[in-house]
Amino acid sequence: MTQQTIAFIGGGNMATSLIAGLIADGFDPAGVIVSEPDALKRQSLETRFGTRSTLTNAEALAFADTLVLCIKPQVAAAVCRDLANRLQRPLPLIISVMAGICEHSIQDWLGAPIPVVRAMPNTPVMMQAGAIGLHASTEVSLEQRNQAETILRAGGLIRWVDEEPLIDVVTALSGSGPAYFFLLMEAMEQAASELGLDGETARLLTIQTALGAARMAMESVDPPQVLRERVTSPGGTTEQAMEVFREGSFRDLVRRAIGAAKRRAETLSEELANGHGDPRHHVI
Repeated sequence: MTQQTIAFIGGGNMATSLIAGLIADGFDPAGVIVSEPDALKRQSLETRFGTRSTLTNAEALAFADTLVLCIKPQVAAAVCRDLANRLQRPLPLIISVMAGICEHSIQDWLGAPIPVVRAMPNTPVMMQAGAIGLHASTEVSLEQRNQAETILRAGGLIRWVDEEPLIDVVTALSGSGPAYFFLLMEAMEQAASELGLDGETARLLTIQTALGAARMAMESVDPPQVLRERVTSPGGTTEQAMEVFREGSFRDLVRRAIGAAKRRAETLSEELANGHGDPRHHVI
């Protein structure tokens, strides 16, 4: 891909994480410009990565082939409407990592059928180990899809979904998902401590077990079901634990939890689209 200029609107954790991944992948820092009102953040980005920065969105937009919106959903309408007055032809690709903001809302605020890629990342993006769901509006070209992949792959694994409403499922699965695993790890650590292990040992063994299981699942050609069955010997300790999980309707509990998260994502998206979102609430 021929290197283009990427402008980040917002220089917070998400932008910093993506920029770090891009630079690590060999992207020229001169091709990145960040618009950020906080002077300390601008200085930090320039010092750490060698990127350019600016106080104004207008200046960032003037140089951009691709615009990455890394701002809070509650200010999206105001920022996009301001950008609408400064859009030039050809229209840049817009990549939105704003949770809960639909593509048509962004296009309405920008006042044009602009190409938009909507992304749903999760917090491990900060370690370039994220899981990111993507959806492209009909205006997005193949070249622009490739550009979006280049940028967002810097944060971890990416997967495209065919329909935008499926982003709400991604939100419920991988967007909120780290909290589910942290809860299980927390519960395992507590149970082991109550059974006599010291706290540090319980914590480290729990974390390493989670890391090892995730690595096995990622690198194996077999699905998690097969991997689980291999560990579960008839009459063994794992089988006893699995039986307790079955008695407690573990699968149904997970299904209900993800369903509840999806419904909440849908509700919050509707509220944000209608301008009724509470600034204290976040989609994730």
